[in-house]
Amino acid sequence: MDLNAGSTKRWYPVYTQPRAEKKALQALTDKGVEAYLPLHRQLKQWSDRKKWVEEPFLKSYIFVNIAQHEQADILMTRGISRFLYFMGRPASMPGRQITELKLLMASPYELEVTEENLQPGEKIVIKAGPLKGMTGEIIAQRSQKQLILRLESIGCSIIVHVAASYIERF
Repeated sequence: MDLNAGSTKRWYPVYTQPRAEKKALQALTDKGVEAYLPLHRQLKQWSDRKKWVEEPFLKSYIFVNIAQHEQADILMTRGISRFLYFMGRPASMPGRQITELKLLMASPYELEVTEENLQPGEKIVIKAGPLKGMTGEIIAQRSQKQLILRLESIGCSIIVHVAASYIERF
C-alpha cells in the first residue's frame, strides 16, 4: 500500500453553485488552493450599453489541484457544490488536460462549448499555429472543418475553429 497516494496532488473538476464561479475561485485562492477558472471575453448587450466582460468558459466548473485528503476542505468552501464523480470516485484529470485548456484559452481562435455527445470522427493533429501538436477529432458542420478536443472527465467537448490548412491526418 502506497502511503503517499493520498498526498499526491491531482486536478479535480468541481461543480459550483450557479453563477458563483468567480467568488468560489476567490475563496479557494484565499485558502491557498491552486485553482483554475477558464475565462473568456464576451461582448454583453444591455438595453442602454454594450460592455466586454470576462465570463466563465465552462459554466459552473472550477478545477482544483489538490491531494485526495483535501477534498472535504474544498467542499466546505463557499460557492462549491460538489465534486464530479466517475465510477463512484471523484473524477480527476491529467495535468496535461489543464495545460491544454489553458493553451486553448490563450489562443486567438473562436471557442465554443457543447455538451452534445459528438460522434467520433477522423483523428487529426494541428501542424501550425499556437495549438501546434494538439490532437483531436474533426466534425463537419456548416461546411467548416472544426477541431474537437474531448475532455471526457468533465463531460463536454470543446470546438475550436481552425483553418483546414493547419491540420493533417493523425
